[in-house]
This record gives sequence, C-alpha cells and structure tokens, in this order.
Amino acid sequence: MINLTILGATGSIGQSTLSVVNLHPEKFNVFAISAHTNWQQMLTICEQYQPTFAVMIDEAAAEQLSQAIPSDATTVLAGAKALETIAAHTDTDQVMAAIVGSAGMASSLAAAKAGKRIMLANKESLVLAGDIFMQAIKDNNAELIPVDSEHSAIFQCLQGGLSGLNKIQLTASGGPFLHTPLNALTNITPDQACAHPNWSMGRKISVDSATMMNKGLEVIEAHYLFDLSTDRIEVVMHPQSIIHSSVYFKDGSTLSQLGNPDMRTVIAYAMSYPNRINSGVPALDLTQHSPLEFYPPDFDKFACLRLAFEALKQGGNAMGTLNAANEVAVANFLNHNIKFLDIAKIIEKTLAMSRHFYPTCLDEVVNNDKIARLTANEVIQSYV
Repeated sequence: MINLTILGATGSIGQSTLSVVNLHPEKFNVFAISAHTNWQQMLTICEQYQPTFAVMIDEAAAEQLSQAIPSDATTVLAGAKALETIAAHTDTDQVMAAIVGSAGMASSLAAAKAGKRIMLANKESLVLAGDIFMQAIKDNNAELIPVDSEHSAIFQCLQGGLSGLNKIQLTASGGPFLHTPLNALTNITPDQACAHPNWSMGRKISVDSATMMNKGLEVIEAHYLFDLSTDRIEVVMHPQSIIHSSVYFKDGSTLSQLGNPDMRTVIAYAMSYPNRINSGVPALDLTQHSPLEFYPPDFDKFACLRLAFEALKQGGNAMGTLNAANEVAVANFLNHNIKFLDIAKIIEKTLAMSRHFYPTCLDEVVNNDKIARLTANEVIQSYV
C-alpha cells in the first residue's frame, strides 16, 4: 500500500488524484491532505478517506475542520509549516505537489529533501528555485515525476533515453484567444479569459493560459526537468490538445504522446511509474476528432510567453521576478483593477526595475519574491 500525501486536495489536480485513488483502493492510501480555506470540502474528503493528517493553511478554517470531524481518526494541523511536516513525514511515500503559486514551493522542497517521490504539479518550485530544487532532488535521491500534460508527454517520450535528442516541443492550446486579433483583446473580461476551450482549471491558471504565461512557465520547467537550453525548447500552438508534446531526434525521428485532454492520465502515470494503471480516461479515438492543427506562437499577442523565454535566458532570480509579477498582475486583473493586456506590461516593467542576482538559498528566493511583488504593486498604481 502506497501512502499518498496530496498538497492541494480541494483543487482540480487534487480532486483528479482522488478519482484515480478511487479506482485503485488496494494500491493507494490517502495519508495526508491539505487545503487553504475550504474546510467544508476537506471535511467531505476526511469522511471518505480518513487520512491521518489534514492541514488547513488558514488557522480559522483549521479550527472549523477540527470541530466538525466526528472522530479522532484524522489529526488537523494549521499553517504553512504543517505542509512541510506532512510532505516530509516518514510515512509519506508519494507527494502530489498541487498547491498553486509560490505558496507550494517550500513544501515541495521539503519533500525533495526527504527523498520522496514528488509528483510535481506546482510550477513555481522550478520557476522560482529550479537550481536549488534540482540539487535537493539529486542530493537526497528523490524522484521527480512531472504532473503536467506537456512535461509528462516529454518524460514518456524520453523513456528510451536521451541519445540523439535534438529538441523538445511543448504544445499549447492557445487558450480562448488563439484566433482573436491583438486589438480585440483590450476589453477582455476575467470571465472571458477564464473560459478555456479544453481544460477545466482554476481562475488564475486559466488566465495564465489565456496570456500564454502558463506555457512560458512550462518552458522554464522544461529547462530544469530535462536540462535543456532555451534554443532546444520550442512551443507550437495546437488547439485540439490531443498531441501533448513531442521530442525531436537528430536522425529525423519525432516521438509524440497523444491522449484525451484529461489530467487523470498523467496523474495515474506519475502514481504508478514505471508501470501503468487505469486512470478512468477513455481511449483516444482519432476518427472522432477534427483535423489536428498547428500554428507558430504569436509573440506580439502573447507577450507573456516572450517574457518567459527572456527571463530564462537571463537566469538567476529573473524567473522568480517574472512569476511574482505575474501573480500580482493576474490577481489585479481578476479583481477588475487592470486590463487584460496590462498583465504583460506590468511584468515587463517589474523585470526592468528589479535587481538581477543569483539566489543561493530558499530565503533569498522568498525575499526576491516579496520584493518583486512590492515592485509589481508599485507599477500597478500607474494603471489604476
């Protein structure tokens, strides 16, 4: 029986993970779970799976959950430090790292230092602290399995080895505005930006998909996951989201991974690797799909993607600054404080105003994140 810790159990990745667990109750035990404030949904999860630990980041929510749990089967913990406790716990075998944003970085790093299998759905662990995180993986013999349709696709295609690898190509759906002219994006509303045609995601990630920042962060992730320079990482627009990514070899061969757009596939693969188990996702039937389309990315319209490539080339703290500025800008867009196209402008100005250096520890990463957020908020004042 594999003890599973799910960081971010109430989110879409967490819920999909639990659906895979439901198909294989003899293989997986839900050992620990976490959420931010949604104690009601956590109560439902606790009643069904009876985890040993349940962590609420919000202390008031933790108190509510503690009072509502009918038995002492589950211990309720509160605060961000408790995430690190359950991620590194001796009895934890696998960690689903699915907390959105920089809030999930410390717990992912704790799991790495504890030598766990980390099923990484938290981009920020690599975007903010890629050098530190990958060194922790290596030093502690941890396993890192990507939980992202594109990176999982590349991971699967490279199971035969890296010999002769030329480049990798990440596919991007293009979100809701793939064919929308740039001049028509001026008055886009948050609801329009969150209406993704293929995936059901949270609002922040949905906006990132609409701006293509999500793909930019994936480019940075791919650099660390597969140890490739920016000139060996490409992005191609593929609105059907059937081909999840491709790898190109020097002999002219190209390997791609295909499947229906459902995160349960990559979650099940990460949980069972190197084996495969039923994910609950139906088999792909290409005869039932429209022709597959591919387009080069428009770096003028999707300026966030361009900025991500530029930050990766710059290296050091630039990726963390990019991420922090994006989180601040997206939050302000969702709150109707700025316009859709302002997001990229705010990120670019924040990068230009920020001091560049190379972080050597997590404290420096966290401090840079705080400073970048303050800078981004200063920039936003000129837009409000």
